[in-house]
Amino acid sequence: MDVQPDDLPLSAAAMNRLRWRCRRGLLENDLFIERFFAANDGALSQRQARGLEALTDLADNDLLDLLLSRRQPEGALDRPDVHLVLGQLRVPSQA
Repeated sequence: MDVQPDDLPLSAAAMNRLRWRCRRGLLENDLFIERFFAANDGALSQRQARGLEALTDLADNDLLDLLLSRRQPEGALDRPDVHLVLGQLRVPSQA
């Protein structure tokens, strides 16, 4: 089986930097993001990290609109890695 670079896991150091970067000003966004990290057991692929990084560049209210499906990714955000992570972030909690 051929593993693609996008499917390789993030290093522990890169994961820590990403978690720090994902801290948000809106509690609602933090809840979505923390649930995402918990569901992935703290291990993300390079592809997931790129998608999440793109989303963290957004203003808090714009990110929340995407998380709540009020909007869909447009322009530079309309790409497969962003759609992948956004779909995973939107999954309702099983608790």
